[in-house]
Amino acid sequence: MPEQNLANHTQKVPGFLVLGLVLFVTFIGCMVNLYASLGDHQRLYSASLLFVLTGGVFVTAYFARVFALKAQDRAIRAEENLRHFVLTGKLLDPRLEVKQIIALRFASDAEFPALAQQAAEKGLSQTDIKAAVKSWRADFYRV
Repeated sequence: MPEQNLANHTQKVPGFLVLGLVLFVTFIGCMVNLYASLGDHQRLYSASLLFVLTGGVFVTAYFARVFALKAQDRAIRAEENLRHFVLTGKLLDPRLEVKQIIALRFASDAEFPALAQQAAEKGLSQTDIKAAVKSWRADFYRV
């Protein structure tokens, strides 16, 4: 795998993006079909059923993504808290937000404790934290 850095650390899953686009276009098509079926009582039931089912699949795909990211966030928070404890003998500063902790995972062990303290004291954003990392620690598992 190529070396990871600030410029190339984001990962995209093309299949998920294509699925989202297909579901969105299908949902729009179902809305048009439902609108066209308003005067025809024989088509109204099937059109409304398709609309509701497509909306349900769209919402399910959204929640599947959000729930997976939330689980990864919890795991990263626990891993980085343990890493900070191993390096310093203290838990992470409670002022750190989850997004800050997620950004801190890219810092090497040598710069992690100081950067964590700086992020807590100055309220650094994710982007600021990642930009401050000098020795990048790659994470290829999060999507």
